[in-house]
Amino acid sequence: MLKIYNTLTRSKQEFIPREPGKVGMYVCGMTVYDYCHIGHARVMVVFDTVARYLRDAGYQLTYVRNVTDIDDKIIQRANENGEAFTELTERFIAAMHEDERALAVLPPDIEPRATQSIADIIRMIETLIDKGYAYVGGNGDVFYAVSRFDGYGKLSGKNIEDLNAGERVGVDTAKRDPLDFVLWKMAKLGEPAWESPWGMGRPGWHIECSAMSTCCLGNHFDIHGGGMDLQFPHHENEIAQSEGATGQPFVNYWMHNGFVRINEEKMSKSLGNFFTVREVLKQYRPEVIRFFILSSHYRSPLNYADEQLDEAGTALTRLYTALRGVEIADIDIDVDYRLRFEQAMDDDFNTPVALAVLFDLARELNKTEHKAQLAATLKRLAGILGLLQDDPDDFLKGGSGADGLSEADIESLIADRKVAKTNKDWARADAIRDRLKSSGVILEDVAGGNTIWRREN
Repeated sequence: MLKIYNTLTRSKQEFIPREPGKVGMYVCGMTVYDYCHIGHARVMVVFDTVARYLRDAGYQLTYVRNVTDIDDKIIQRANENGEAFTELTERFIAAMHEDERALAVLPPDIEPRATQSIADIIRMIETLIDKGYAYVGGNGDVFYAVSRFDGYGKLSGKNIEDLNAGERVGVDTAKRDPLDFVLWKMAKLGEPAWESPWGMGRPGWHIECSAMSTCCLGNHFDIHGGGMDLQFPHHENEIAQSEGATGQPFVNYWMHNGFVRINEEKMSKSLGNFFTVREVLKQYRPEVIRFFILSSHYRSPLNYADEQLDEAGTALTRLYTALRGVEIADIDIDVDYRLRFEQAMDDDFNTPVALAVLFDLARELNKTEHKAQLAATLKRLAGILGLLQDDPDDFLKGGSGADGLSEADIESLIADRKVAKTNKDWARADAIRDRLKSSGVILEDVAGGNTIWRREN
């Protein structure tokens, strides 16, 4: 029985889809004006893992993750670069997809873009105006009237009376109430704009997700996810817009992943501890990063530090080492390990406990001669997490040492060492082993006088 921590109810709840066997899930995606950072990577990997597990559990999942390809930051960056905003967004959408593929993140079923959803956005705003939830302000922008929606604050736990407008927004005489937020912005000189009943302009950020999610999944769907930073005001505003427009409940289960911290400090450009996925991939292999992200529960803070990444690399090496030299057969997997893994994942997608099951499997696999079923089980369960899908030998020999030793160089030195051992030249054999170790290459002498090797992560 799958249970999900629902931010809306602040409790774990049994997951009951609206339609038996079918699940609709929407996740707030990237605003594409720069390369994805490690916080984006966490959102990608977390909800990719959720999607993988739901599908493995037999659900027919429709996974939607949007792209925000028009907003103030995009316009500002395009102007700074002296390029069309579409050129900027296409470049970073392509880069985002490259980062996803590197991290073994499967593409969502539907990836709507804000600029391709303008007609749907305008229709929803028109409906909100007709129902009295929105109005045209003194500056021509269209605003949502927060006080008109009785349930405002139910996701974040905030109370309208307690929200001090001065803490959130400056005084804006165009609005009736300081808490009201923009749905449609009137065009400024030189900015991208679309025709609307209120004149040329562009959508506000919050309305994009309400329009795209309901158009793709219907007015009422199962799961909405995103980073914890989006809980307020973005997701709170989505609820107000969507339920105001449709008159129906919007989402049954709200999932929010925790923040990423860098060496126990909040990640920010101003602190100089802001890392893009591409920067991290220069230091660490993609699967190590994915393993690192899954080693913490998705709702917990994730502390990014070299020590944690190094530990993730060592741990992943242990799992691959257990599979090395074992032929993976297409056979039934071990029922007990499968049950333990499912119990972990059914408890609000508890990936740290699920990984512990994999390590128990690896330990047993290392101790037994009857490896076929355990190896198949390890490979199969790890695959649900998007892990251990490389050939073990390729993974263990991948990368390059500090001095750039190639695979051919290493094999040649191992051959020299074998000759030295045959000649009982133990000093030379040890010197070769030490040289390889200093270059990050670990040797293991196995039965039959053979030597296998791997690189340190």
